[in-house]
Amino acid sequence: MSKRLGKGLDALIPSLHVGEEDKVVEISLKELRPNPYQPRKTFNEDSISELAQSIKEHGVIQPIIVRSVLRGFEIIAGERRFRASQHCGLEKIPAVIRNFSDQQVMEIALIENVQREDLNAIEIANAYQALVEQFQFTQEELSVKVGKSRSHIANFLRLLQLPDDVKQHVSRGTLSMGHARAIVGVKDDKTKKELANLTVKNEWSVRFLEDYIKQLEETKQPQKERSKERKGDPYIDQLEESLRDRYRTTVKIKHQNDKGKIELLYYSKDDLERLLELLQGKIS
Repeated sequence: MSKRLGKGLDALIPSLHVGEEDKVVEISLKELRPNPYQPRKTFNEDSISELAQSIKEHGVIQPIIVRSVLRGFEIIAGERRFRASQHCGLEKIPAVIRNFSDQQVMEIALIENVQREDLNAIEIANAYQALVEQFQFTQEELSVKVGKSRSHIANFLRLLQLPDDVKQHVSRGTLSMGHARAIVGVKDDKTKKELANLTVKNEWSVRFLEDYIKQLEETKQPQKERSKERKGDPYIDQLEESLRDRYRTTVKIKHQNDKGKIELLYYSKDDLERLLELLQGKIS
């Protein structure tokens, strides 16, 4: 897959590479502005500081690539070098000027960052959506552009259906792509937010979250449908239903020869404490 991605970028913009024949010019940092199509919204400050230290010692070794616009120049590739140079207090930076269309600039920004794994899942999803909306790409066409499968594109675009609070968790890295994919399948936005908060608070794994959602959906399933799935004792089924409503969790009654046991499932320490308080009659 990485070969397809690299090949796609080279085929898209073969002139991204700076060669010996290129004319390198010194451009004032004041004349430069960031790429408006840059999908990456956050930059690691420690990484920028490290790059700035390197630039202080060795200078900007690789020129940035820009295009001429009405007022100055727009950065096509090399925004980290630009930011690090600002950090150093430099006045100018070496650059190569290229002629690119808006579509090419968007595609470069997206593909270059995805190739380097610099973007979080929400940034990637927003970048895909921008390409779809601005250039009317189908998911199939976009998959060819970025060298990813159509299902990969679809999975990222689905993340945009998440509530803003949940998307912020994904952007910060407190929720992984796997967590987000599990949560986005839940219908109710309020439940999505609750699941996100529980996952972050209790540091749930993706597998644990998926199991929790499965159990949650089972408790919400109508009693008649659950009865169809298993042919059990109607009296036991009714008791389980009543206990589920009472304790708001999965309840299993295992009954044989007038003996048995009742199992209450909990999914976190807080959930266990809630059940204990219910059982002790401290809360209603």
